[in-house]
Amino acid sequence: MTQAWPYPTWIAHRGAGKQAPENTLAAFALGAQHGFRMFECDAKLSADEHVFLLHDATLERTTNGHGTAGDLPWQALRQLDAGAWHSSAYAGERLPLLSELAAFCIQHGHALNIEIKPTPGLERRTGECVAALAATLWQDQTVPPLLTSFQIESLQAAQATAPQLPRGLLIDAWRDDVFGITQTLGCVALVCNFKLWTAERVQLAHQHGLKALSYTVNQPQDMAHMLALATDGIITDEIKKPIF
Repeated sequence: MTQAWPYPTWIAHRGAGKQAPENTLAAFALGAQHGFRMFECDAKLSADEHVFLLHDATLERTTNGHGTAGDLPWQALRQLDAGAWHSSAYAGERLPLLSELAAFCIQHGHALNIEIKPTPGLERRTGECVAALAATLWQDQTVPPLLTSFQIESLQAAQATAPQLPRGLLIDAWRDDVFGITQTLGCVALVCNFKLWTAERVQLAHQHGLKALSYTVNQPQDMAHMLALATDGIITDEIKKPIF
């Protein structure tokens, strides 16, 4: 992107962290109520290639379903309860489509970080579908979604499909070739496990034209440390602590 970095520092992880069932519309609404203006979500494909929100490859942890989510058509996924596992107050909450979250964010002026979270084996196709849909949903918006992934193949597919959308590489372990990879992928951000960031690495990221983002930062002392290091974005579950 040639424009100035358009995203806020604080990013609510999967909507509202632990306070509501992750990756549901209720979670994003709750995060917004606590003052967040940017969210992170996980996007994958149903068997019939609807883009919907879910972190895990399997359904057991956050729904009443069973098996691999990507093996089911959207009509079946839509019937699942994605809230009762969290608390009775959210019983009946459904898995949302990315298009539904996009409508919420666009209506209220919120920014979004879409993590491409493919079912194993569908890295390229998921990157293509998520990028194509995001490009359509946000085509008239000033601030596009930030597409990120741990999967290089997914980011390559997103780059080929919608090169105009900003991309970020997610890493959980430092690698010496990271800046070569981000350059090849045309990334605008490097999103690290927050424990990986040092002053030197933040400086290197900035020297390579990248914004330095951190996940998942939940303790006040860690938040303060990331701010002291001059990182550019903090993804957090702790929606009650940040000061905007």
